[in-house]
Amino acid sequence: MRVLLVNTSENRGGAAVACKRLMIALKKQGISVKMLVRDKQTTDPDVISIGESKNRKWINRVRFVYERLVIGLNNFFSRKNLFAVSIANTGMNITKLKEVKEADIIHLHWINQGMLSLKDIHRLVELGKPMVWTMHDMWPCTGICHHARDCSHYTQNCGNCFFLKLSGNKDLSYRVFQKKLRVGYENILFVACSDWLRSRTEKSSLLKYSKVVTIPNPLDTNLFSPLDKLEVRKRLGLSMDSYFLLFGAAKVGDVRKGFEYYFEALRLLNRAIPELRGRLELIFMGEAGLEIPQDIPYPAHFTGFLTDEEKIADWYNAASLFVLPSLEENLPNMIMESMACGTPVVGFDTGGIPEMIDHKYNGYVARYKDSHDLMKGICWLLNQADIQEVSENARKKVVDYYSEKLIAERFSQLYSELLSYKNRTK
Repeated sequence: MRVLLVNTSENRGGAAVACKRLMIALKKQGISVKMLVRDKQTTDPDVISIGESKNRKWINRVRFVYERLVIGLNNFFSRKNLFAVSIANTGMNITKLKEVKEADIIHLHWINQGMLSLKDIHRLVELGKPMVWTMHDMWPCTGICHHARDCSHYTQNCGNCFFLKLSGNKDLSYRVFQKKLRVGYENILFVACSDWLRSRTEKSSLLKYSKVVTIPNPLDTNLFSPLDKLEVRKRLGLSMDSYFLLFGAAKVGDVRKGFEYYFEALRLLNRAIPELRGRLELIFMGEAGLEIPQDIPYPAHFTGFLTDEEKIADWYNAASLFVLPSLEENLPNMIMESMACGTPVVGFDTGGIPEMIDHKYNGYVARYKDSHDLMKGICWLLNQADIQEVSENARKKVVDYYSEKLIAERFSQLYSELLSYKNRTK
């Protein structure tokens, strides 16, 4: 069995990380697997780049700008929702590549921003090979948006999109939706990373003839595992006695990650429990800049953007708890990573987060966009919960539901069923 995973990037973004981890997990199960990307960041020989030459890079840049230009024209060049939507109007025809020809299974992941156009996906469907598409957000089942929020237009045909200033019955979202209807979705098996995403996906008229299953992303629970906190803190140059709250995102200032609610929760915490001053410190993992206010009430440490997973695991282990007040999420890798390290998480009740965090058992699920309840969750874990028990429960949840061996076996079975069905219908 030869599997080809397709993703825009090798390790930039949550979908890329999940896709690369799946490749590694499948290889450990003895499956022949390669990853096809536009943007390659390592020297891994099983990751094949189709955008490394100077000409390719220039063409890819043009494709990217062209897609964003069309979106900009429909938004009067406002940048507010520029990356909340994608239209897949440009991409690369990969059907002639050796890796595609040799593959028994083609498994798409996040393919936006110039990797594959809708026409390119249709070309892959026409090859007649079994196809799987893991959805890391809602984009495959909507017209143009990655998260539909409270909108239900995608259940019919999109249009009147709230992400567009140039909106109407036959706006850009409607037109792209009509193009997706012609891709051949009925020949693709869709995988949702969470039950939440699956339930939303199954309502889309785009997928009414498609099968949708839920399989989470995998995690190496040997790499992400509990370590001695004092030893880790000593290695990182941190205080032995302080509480540490960890907040993480590729870009800390990303509005979708809810930093404004976290900052407000910290202000509330500072007023509610003044004795924490001098005992509480903050860790920000990811790119951080001017979005961090000068009047933040506690000392802060900044790790910058990290790709070394051993270092990432160290920071999770150093923290007392992880706070992720995301406003839009599917199945966050960071929650999984933190829990695997035995570091409990406080997160909002949105997307797939409540499937990962069992309220007051292995973490705390705060009411959506409620900074006061977010603060209560932090207080509960710091002062009231049996932190050892909660930590053990968090670790067990990841091992039981998301360990790489378990997820690789589920995908292996899925691939085998697709190939068996193909052989029976020849």
